[in-house]
Amino acid sequence: MAKRKVLKYGDERLRKVAKPVTEFDDDLFELLDDMKDTMYANNGMGLAATQVGVLRRVVIMDLGGSFFELINPEIVASSGEQEDEEGCLSVPNFSDVVKRPYKVTVKAKDRYGYDFEITGEKYFARCACHEIDHLNGILFVDKSENREKYYKKYGKK
Repeated sequence: MAKRKVLKYGDERLRKVAKPVTEFDDDLFELLDDMKDTMYANNGMGLAATQVGVLRRVVIMDLGGSFFELINPEIVASSGEQEDEEGCLSVPNFSDVVKRPYKVTVKAKDRYGYDFEITGEKYFARCACHEIDHLNGILFVDKSENREKYYKKYGKK
């Protein structure tokens, strides 16, 4: 296992749409393990493969000791609304309020290719939405209340 470099705002790879995972093999296992090391080394609670330059639909999250690996995740249901502050390892030194669903159901595969669904509220919903957005080339700053102020300072990249 190894730490990988986290891409930062402005890197064009963060704006690309990730491709589905079709091979559930040692390369995927290595990516998942490296992402876990990288996330923990950077004090994150979630990480998408696109953030380490791999354009595959892979997300990991650790929410208070509950660890999740989501391969080809898709939000299949959502309800409610919450507003809270978010930050991102790829957008350092900036956090802002973002609206997200209060509850989501995510359909995904595990590292071995088995299908599952999981429903979660509050932080699970917020983190899942944030990380799945990464897979679609969307950064939290694009949805933040002060995005125009951020874009003016750093440009829309």
